[in-house]
Amino acid sequence: MLLPLPLVSPIVSRLAPTPSGFLHLGNAVNFTLTWLLVRQAGGTLHLRIDDLDRARFRPVYLENIFQTLQWLGLDYDQGPGGPTDFEQHYSQRHFLPQYEAVLQAARATQPGLFYGCRCSRTELARTTANGLYPGTCQALAVPLDAAETAWRAWVPAGTLVDFRDLWQGPAVVPLDAVLSDFVVRRKDGWPAYQLASVVDDVRLGVTLIVRGLDLLPSTAAQLWLACRLPGMGAFQRIQFGHHALLPGPDGLKLSKSTQASTQRGIVAEANSPRVVYEVVTQLLGLPATAAASLAHLQAALGAAGHA
Repeated sequence: MLLPLPLVSPIVSRLAPTPSGFLHLGNAVNFTLTWLLVRQAGGTLHLRIDDLDRARFRPVYLENIFQTLQWLGLDYDQGPGGPTDFEQHYSQRHFLPQYEAVLQAARATQPGLFYGCRCSRTELARTTANGLYPGTCQALAVPLDAAETAWRAWVPAGTLVDFRDLWQGPAVVPLDAVLSDFVVRRKDGWPAYQLASVVDDVRLGVTLIVRGLDLLPSTAAQLWLACRLPGMGAFQRIQFGHHALLPGPDGLKLSKSTQASTQRGIVAEANSPRVVYEVVTQLLGLPATAAASLAHLQAALGAAGHA
C-alpha cells in the first residue's frame, strides 16, 4: 500500500513514455499515480517523450501516447500538444548538442570515467551474465573517438548508491552488481538512456520521479552518474518513489518490448479506464469507491492526505 506522502515543494514531475510500443496497464498506472501526486501537491507536470530509440520508434506508438493520456483523463502543464508538435519542437533529437556537451565536459573533468567499448550485440549476448557487462573492453584502452565505439561509464567494484525512497524507505543499491558498466553514448554517437534522462530531468527542473521497482537500478545509476556530470548536481535533489510492478497474464513484468503483435495496448484492451483506477486505488490503499472515476480518486487521495 502506498500512503499519501509529504512532498518537498515545489513539485515538478514528468510523464516519460517511449514510443517503442503500445502503452500497457503498467504505464497507465504509473502515469495516473504521478498525475495524482502532482495535482494533489499543486505542482507542475511535463510530458517528456523519450524517443532516442529510433530503431523501434513508430508513428502509431507516438500517437498512442496522446490517445492514452486523453483516455485516462490526464492533463499536463508543459509538453507537446500532439505528434507533429512533438517531432517539430520536443523530440530528443533537438537536444543532441546538449547531451554531447555534457558528455564532453565530463570526459574533460573526470578522466577515466568513460572507456571505449567495441563489443557487438552478438558478443554481448555471448559474454554477459544476467545482462551485466563483464568489462571486456575496460583494459583495452579503446579510443573514445574511434569509429563504431560506444562509451561506457566505469563503475568500480563495491559501488553502493544509497538514497531514501518515498515508498520503499532507505534504499542501498550495489550498482556494480545490478547494472555494471553501463553505456552513456552509443556507437552511433547518440546519448544512451541513463545520460539523456539525467540531462532532461535537470533541464526541466524535475523534483519528483515516480517509477516502477524495476527501474531502481536505473535510479541508482543516474544518481551516481549525475554526481560526475558537470552542471547536473540538481539531479541529487530529486525525490524518488518506486511502486510495485504489475504482472502480465503470464506472470511476468508487463513490457512494451515483449508485446505480441496482436497487443494494441491498454486503450484497445480495456472497456474503460476504470481498470487503471482500480489498480491505483489498491496501490494507494484507498477505499474501493475511489475507483469510480479520476475525480473520485483525486478526492479520496486528498481526504487521505488530510486524515
